[in-house]
Amino acid sequence: MSPYWLNNTCSPYTSQNASCILGNIASYAINVSSVSDVVAGLEFARQNNVRLSIKNTGHDYIGRSNGEGSLALWTHNLKDITFFNYSSAVYTGPAAKVSAGVQFFEAYAAAASHGLRVVGGFCPTVGMAGGYVQGAGHGPLGATYGLAADNTLEFEVVTPDGRHVVASRTENPDLYWALSGGGGGTYGIVLSLTTKAHPDGQVAGGSLAFDNTNEESFWAAIEKWQHHLLLLDQIPGFTTVWGFTNASFSIAFATLPGGNASGVADALSPFLKELDNLGIVPSSYETSDRSTFYEHYEHYTGDMPYGPYTTNDVIGGRLIQRSTIEHNATNLVAVLRDIVNSDLPSVRVNGIAANVTHARAGNSPGDNAILPAWRESLYWLNVDVLFDPASSVSDIHGIQAQVNQFQDRLRPLTPGGGAYMNEGTYDNVDWKTDYYGSNYDKLLQVKKTYDPEFLLYSHTSVGADEVTVASDGRICKN
Repeated sequence: MSPYWLNNTCSPYTSQNASCILGNIASYAINVSSVSDVVAGLEFARQNNVRLSIKNTGHDYIGRSNGEGSLALWTHNLKDITFFNYSSAVYTGPAAKVSAGVQFFEAYAAAASHGLRVVGGFCPTVGMAGGYVQGAGHGPLGATYGLAADNTLEFEVVTPDGRHVVASRTENPDLYWALSGGGGGTYGIVLSLTTKAHPDGQVAGGSLAFDNTNEESFWAAIEKWQHHLLLLDQIPGFTTVWGFTNASFSIAFATLPGGNASGVADALSPFLKELDNLGIVPSSYETSDRSTFYEHYEHYTGDMPYGPYTTNDVIGGRLIQRSTIEHNATNLVAVLRDIVNSDLPSVRVNGIAANVTHARAGNSPGDNAILPAWRESLYWLNVDVLFDPASSVSDIHGIQAQVNQFQDRLRPLTPGGGAYMNEGTYDNVDWKTDYYGSNYDKLLQVKKTYDPEFLLYSHTSVGADEVTVASDGRICKN
């Protein structure tokens, strides 16, 4: 995802006169089309002491789909999607089986054609069955059905020793548990995911924006928004994607499955009154009704299949707990104000607010390996800094260092809050606590059970500190 992992030596912005090296890019790749391709790749890597990497779409800020000198198992072209009625002791109902290369724009459209919707992410080009769901997976339907990993039913997996297995709550349940939120590219090579599908229907939405025309009024409004999120958190299914710079604030889109435009308007009305009291006039405001989730998603995302998202950014953040807003919102907003007023270029604070408690997700603690802090969090906050694609690696390191400093300022305000590993920082020294929390020790046991040779390695993955990366990229077990 981040050009940082390409070492910026072979990008379209590199001078034609400069040298080009692969750096962190895999040296070789197998275009996986079958189980036998994966088994052959695993065997070759093991016999020849070659580093192995797993790549689907490559949407990874912390470099898990890269590996210097590695042989990549490229699962991007596994595109099968099927819908069927699933039956087990824990769930009976519609389900979708998606191969590893299926992306959200494909899964959403296919589900809609069957009168269904599936839980996925915001960016249309992210793969559904890879690191996204294995890292928990937030999205616009989170406040209705929970995180993506809350919806998993089965994984089709090739384990590092070459076995082709199913992981579910009844077959290889420890592997199923780890794959459902315990980090991607760590325990096995996922060939397909079977996930719950949900009946489709009307989805309401909305968007809002206002500019910073008065400094004190603007920041008072930002603090009012923090408190208003506590009210929205109580509305079943209400999810918002929002953000701000030092110049403007926007709700990119709100999602309310089963609701209508007037319901969204009612939910936002108290905040609009606060804006009016502060003398702030929105530059845009709209609510909407769409007959399906896909129509709603396409309306607010636009430009399918790419969406409005960029890749030349440095990102980091924290899960913001409800208690932080209840008791410390003023201090939190002060830090956020410092962030967007810093000398970083094109810095933005983003929030994804969705109630993903166990009650909303319909499961119990221990059902999966999702970071427990998600259940206490009001929203995921990330600091997003765009950089010039032609920037040097040292310049990008400098931006990352500043983002890390901002994360450090947020830590005291969010004790035990943790972070969303899929949008985390690769050099987070507290990665075990922030990305895995109390699940880490159990996840490490699963890792050692299914990959005792540590054939699968990536930055900040479970067990990463039990190996050493040599200067040529090779992985050496400590």
